[in-house]
Amino acid sequence: MRVITSTAQIQPQSTAQIMMIRPVNFGFNTQTAESNEFQQEDFAKETMTIAQNRAREEFDLMVSQLRKAGISLHIFDDNEEKDRPDAVFSNNWISFHQSGKVILYPMMAENRRNERRPDIIEALKKDFKVEEIIDLTYFEQEDKFLEGTGSMVLDRRYKIAYACLSPRTHIEVLEKFGEIMGYEIVPFSASDENNKPIYHTNVIMCVGDIFAVVCLDAIKNPDERLLVRTALEDTNKYIIELTLDQVHHFAGNMLMVRNARQDKFLVMSTQAYEALTQKQRTALSDYANILHTDLSVIEGNGGGSARCMMTEIHLPRA
Repeated sequence: MRVITSTAQIQPQSTAQIMMIRPVNFGFNTQTAESNEFQQEDFAKETMTIAQNRAREEFDLMVSQLRKAGISLHIFDDNEEKDRPDAVFSNNWISFHQSGKVILYPMMAENRRNERRPDIIEALKKDFKVEEIIDLTYFEQEDKFLEGTGSMVLDRRYKIAYACLSPRTHIEVLEKFGEIMGYEIVPFSASDENNKPIYHTNVIMCVGDIFAVVCLDAIKNPDERLLVRTALEDTNKYIIELTLDQVHHFAGNMLMVRNARQDKFLVMSTQAYEALTQKQRTALSDYANILHTDLSVIEGNGGGSARCMMTEIHLPRA
């Protein structure tokens, strides 16, 4: 049984402070398609001429919904200086922690490395305390990657990092993260019905404060499946299981956030919401208010969804 022994260790699982990047050159990224089964090449060809404008519309609708809910958003516009088709998925290159640490991550696709922007960190320093910037990008020279809170799903209260190993998630970088941040690593392998590796953990898993959404069917090894289930149960999570078909509709790609009044919200896409059963929706509604918006063009071209678009800011206020 995992027990928090000091109140100094306790931190909320969710935050009301979210960073997002408004897309400028959004589109199908050929450099990521080989390892991302969620990208749809035929759909991308059909929507090529409208993808950027539609992605901007979807982004702005999601922002509007979050703001109506009282979530504090820190929005930065992408620019045309570099090729950044996936800039909208900001949670992969950076994470912000209650300790004041900021971590920069090694990215597999070369053009995704362009997403790292020191100017964003400097801008956030006006509102938040940044004690240390930890740069793990040197692992790129060894072809070892860890794509932030895409590769890892963090239980921040119990300091556990759940991670399915893939070409984008290397055990050595995971262990370095655990060493630096004092996190226990729960590694496992996950694949779809065709035994294709799941590229990011956050498409099959979401950890809330007292609940977890997870596709245990994707974890084929029974010992690893038990390891994940036990870690969730030991930390008092009510488990809501997803099917592989629901995962294909991004039902695992959701994030719990809150507003200044401490109201909790579970953010997902409309496709994800519609893939859930009524029983699952009812269960999730017991823990948080569900917010969903149409992200079909972003999902079809980018292979990521609502959770990938939100970077949690857990830094202390300045």
